[in-house]
Amino acid sequence: MANVRLENITRRYNTTIAIEEINFEVPDGEFWVLVGPSGCGKSTVLRTISGLETATSGNVYIDNLLVNEIPPRKRDVAMVFQNYALYPHLSVAENLAFGLKMRGVDATKTQEIIQKVAQSLSIEHLLNRKPKQLSGGQQQRVALGRAIAREPKVFLLDEPLSNLDAQLRDDTRAELKQLHQRLGITTIYVTHDQVEAMTLADKIVILHQGKIQQIGDPQSVYSRPKNRMVATFLGNPPMNILPITYGNSLFWIANKSLTFPSAIREKLQPQEGQKFDLGIRPEHIQLTTSPEIVDDLQQDVWAFEQVPLDVEVSVVEPLGRETLVRAYIPQTDQYSIQFQVPIQHRIHPSDRLTVKLDLNQILIFDSTTGQTLYP
Repeated sequence: MANVRLENITRRYNTTIAIEEINFEVPDGEFWVLVGPSGCGKSTVLRTISGLETATSGNVYIDNLLVNEIPPRKRDVAMVFQNYALYPHLSVAENLAFGLKMRGVDATKTQEIIQKVAQSLSIEHLLNRKPKQLSGGQQQRVALGRAIAREPKVFLLDEPLSNLDAQLRDDTRAELKQLHQRLGITTIYVTHDQVEAMTLADKIVILHQGKIQQIGDPQSVYSRPKNRMVATFLGNPPMNILPITYGNSLFWIANKSLTFPSAIREKLQPQEGQKFDLGIRPEHIQLTTSPEIVDDLQQDVWAFEQVPLDVEVSVVEPLGRETLVRAYIPQTDQYSIQFQVPIQHRIHPSDRLTVKLDLNQILIFDSTTGQTLYP
């Protein structure tokens, strides 16, 4: 096992910058996940660590050894790709043994390792089959097993679950996490699926347009995102973003004014006419039909934590345990909002509802840069 450290890694293709100034260190034995939208550079980072890509500038260290000039086969890392890359003419046992054979491990030792790895992945009954006789989940386990059999210092996994159906992906994700807990091998995992990132990672690295946006443990990044991109990328359904404006000593959303606590005003120090983005997650929005709340809607100034929004439903999506409601503030185009309600609530498109927001859970972003201004 080993730590992995990247120092100022940049990769350019002619005039195109794939990744820029990437800096992080994965401690020995931890499971880190690189996550971000397609094209953000996460696979390029992984391939640079493995040696399949050469950094334009910067240094890569594995186990505190500079590996910039060391070829991939000598870096002692094992990489599992999205397409598994199994040899179709070899049996499962032969696929598992291939890396060991290339390294000159004797036959008896190889057989012991294969049996141990196959048992840990519950594929011992598949050892005589060819890859075409396996399901997608079984092929994925064989690909992992081939990497495990090598006993590398570092695992590099590039979207290994993306070819699996939803149920199998969930099951295999849990197995992968248990496997890491048993083996304790330093692992770097690439995915665009934020659910995978949240459930698997000790630490998450969020990338966008080739740059690191934030690094942290899943819950910290989810609850305290550094900018609007991170806030809206992590979470399903994503965070709601509502434009607000400061004017006449009040904050305004659409044509309604809001009363914020003095702490928010003091931290923001808003100027007349200044615009912000208010962020709140769907789980922090509650449906209410309380008479006193409805009566308060007639007031020009709302107490934000009590009477946030009057909305009109546009789409209703039953999810089984709950219902996702997509709505908008009447007479506006840019003020859309989504929230979840218990399945027993009978809601239909065009219904008018009143919802309240949890003031303790809101975030305020700079409307231009997207940086988090509050809390």
